[in-house]
Amino acid sequence: MRRSGVSVPSNIVEGCAREGQVEYLRFLEIAFGSLRELQYQFTLASRLGYVREPEINECKLKLIETEKVLGALIRTLRKC
Repeated sequence: MRRSGVSVPSNIVEGCAREGQVEYLRFLEIAFGSLRELQYQFTLASRLGYVREPEINECKLKLIETEKVLGALIRTLRKC
């Protein structure tokens, strides 16, 4: 989970440092994939009882919000 969690912002930052929009979009898509991986790992950890109930909703909301924002950015860049 730590690797996936660090991969999301790392790929966004690396994409920002690239020359063109196509490369930036590619890194955003990689970040989105890492985010989905993190969501799965969190769901699995919840089902296995590794996460306490109060943390579940808070983390789920943050994951969903991040997915919406990153997805919207990707969609916007694809239109350009």
